[in-house]
Amino acid sequence: MSRELVVLGTASQVPTRHRNHNGYLLRWDGEGILFDPGEGTQRQMLLAGVSATDVTRICVTHFHGDHCLGLPGVIQRLSLDRVPHPVAAHFPASGADYFAALRHASSFYETADLRPEPVDGDVQVIGTPVGRLEARRLRHPVEAYGYRLVEPDTRRLLPDRLAAYGLAGPAVGELKAAGHLDLGGRRVTLAEVSVSRPGQVFAFVMDTGLCDNVYALAEGADLLVIESTFRTADAKLANDYGHLTAAQAARVAAESGVRRLVLTHFSQRYPDVRGFLDEARAEFPGDVSVAEDLSRFPLPSRRVRSAG
Repeated sequence: MSRELVVLGTASQVPTRHRNHNGYLLRWDGEGILFDPGEGTQRQMLLAGVSATDVTRICVTHFHGDHCLGLPGVIQRLSLDRVPHPVAAHFPASGADYFAALRHASSFYETADLRPEPVDGDVQVIGTPVGRLEARRLRHPVEAYGYRLVEPDTRRLLPDRLAAYGLAGPAVGELKAAGHLDLGGRRVTLAEVSVSRPGQVFAFVMDTGLCDNVYALAEGADLLVIESTFRTADAKLANDYGHLTAAQAARVAAESGVRRLVLTHFSQRYPDVRGFLDEARAEFPGDVSVAEDLSRFPLPSRRVRSAG
């Protein structure tokens, strides 16, 4: 099972010769979460080797065109390819009319099991097969949300510790289920024969000015994908239009303990994006990349806590 981000597009309001409108697929074991399918996403999926059957969930941050105009093609493709599983779709509840219009933008024979599940309020938590999906309201001229996927913590059994207690077979299953096992008058706890394995965290932050929920989404993320529409010289413009600069995005990552930072959503006013990387590296000492169309970013290896 793989865990990686497949980047389908990295432009902002206007695409360029080298950058398609937004689109990001998160592969997480058996799940495929498609974020912000902008115009051209269906073709970008083909180029990236992503099929419609890979998509199990769609998350739209807001209804500006560069984040949603690919929905009609993607939704129709779900039916054309007869995707066998249900596909949930999350989006701001205030944009329900936009979603309905995009879903039925043209005539087609709908067979897909698409399940609209709009989000509302400051924070909404959604259960998924792979963990808790949080939607948090951001600061933008139209209602917008960021998303955060949190895997539950688990424990990894240590074979040498199990052997030391003579534990094997069904006894190990009993220990995992109950959290302890009585052996010869002594209670062996799960903590004694395992180490904590923290769940991984993915965060997706698009169009927004700085606000508390940007930090809440980014907190402790193994992989943070975040907009950096502007560079520092245009910080006032970024603030006026509800966007971030590369330096701001990097400071969020540094202050939030992010492990891998991916910058995206670049304004067409900057033909050379190397400056975004320079500004980000000045603020964030960790792993940082400027996303390119069709690039891939695996989640970092898991953190492992000590025994006990």
